[in-house]
Amino acid sequence: MIHKLRRKFILINMTLVSLVLLIVFAAICFFSYQRMQMESYDAMRRAIAREPNMAPPIMEIGGKRPQKPVPMIPIFSVALDENKRIHSIRRENVAVSDEVAAEATERALASDSMSGVLFDLKLRYLVAQTPDGVKIAFADMERELGSMTSLLITLLMVGLGGLAAFFFISLFLSGWALRPVEKAWEQQRQFVADASHELKTPLTVILANIGILLSNRQDTIERQIKWVEYTQAEANRMKKLTDDLLFLAKSDTMQMPVPQTKLNFSDAVWSCLLPFESVAFEQGIALNSEIAPDITLLGDESQLKQLVVILLDNACKYAGRNGAVTITLKRIQEKVQLFVNNTGPPIPADQLLHIFERFYRVDGSRAREHGGYGLGLAIAKTIVENYHGKISVASNEQGGTTFICTFPIK
Repeated sequence: MIHKLRRKFILINMTLVSLVLLIVFAAICFFSYQRMQMESYDAMRRAIAREPNMAPPIMEIGGKRPQKPVPMIPIFSVALDENKRIHSIRRENVAVSDEVAAEATERALASDSMSGVLFDLKLRYLVAQTPDGVKIAFADMERELGSMTSLLITLLMVGLGGLAAFFFISLFLSGWALRPVEKAWEQQRQFVADASHELKTPLTVILANIGILLSNRQDTIERQIKWVEYTQAEANRMKKLTDDLLFLAKSDTMQMPVPQTKLNFSDAVWSCLLPFESVAFEQGIALNSEIAPDITLLGDESQLKQLVVILLDNACKYAGRNGAVTITLKRIQEKVQLFVNNTGPPIPADQLLHIFERFYRVDGSRAREHGGYGLGLAIAKTIVENYHGKISVASNEQGGTTFICTFPIK
């Protein structure tokens, strides 16, 4: 899919650039042709208006040039008598035979148009009525055709070179631009594979338990109660997993707006901390707290409590026997910071980069032992980011592992 997307990206870019270049080059050719056509007609008008004994203008090199330069276009003009026969021929920068001049004049008069082009003779003509009679001026088109041909070749070379350069640029940019998409696609594939694997395990257990029950139809529920309880436990685990997956999916599609309700975050943290006192006591963990009073936030109380519970549960699981868990909540200027620290073994530096990825476990066997799926910290990260906050983790031998959540107050 990524290769298809990359090809489509390059194709769209090349099509758009080709279209833009075509429009630009067409405009350049059109205006260049119009300019040369106007120069030819201006030169023919001057030739018609020039007196018979008046010499054509000469461009002086090194002297003062006229404001409007006179294009050096090969021109000849003919003066006609009352019977529309050639009376005289005036040549400017061109050598033309009387036969060619007569043929051009005859065809210009036959066209019944005051101006036009004789393509086979490569001449442009202009017919004008003057006090001395009818005059026809002819301008050689070789210069126009040569200039247009040269311009077209130049534009073609520039266009092909530009398209080739842009193709390689698009090839590079497509790889750079689609790298996040490729990463997201790979993560999605891994996410689906991990979710399928995690759902398969409890389903297998449930089906096995049901198979045992069906093979002992004559027994009472009381005698087979443990298989029913196992099935219920696995079903609850599946429900928890699907709820977590649904939460992450809704967050990914921006379908979970954060309610803007003012709440006492300090009280919310306290209410989450109290149930863990018994858990910490059973595991021999010291549970410490430094919670500043009356810190308020705008948000959803259930989501923020879920965040605190996830971090406390994670800290208690990995604090180690006779370890300690410390939760700190304080306000620093216009920010609220939540710290959850445990004194367990540090997390290796290479694994800290992946700690918030979905289904990632620092120690897979221990996580399964505690019933985790590797989604808790991913959900915590999602909740914090929904509040435009940041979550980070630091881990070392001296300070243990500390998760830091920072929320903007406004």
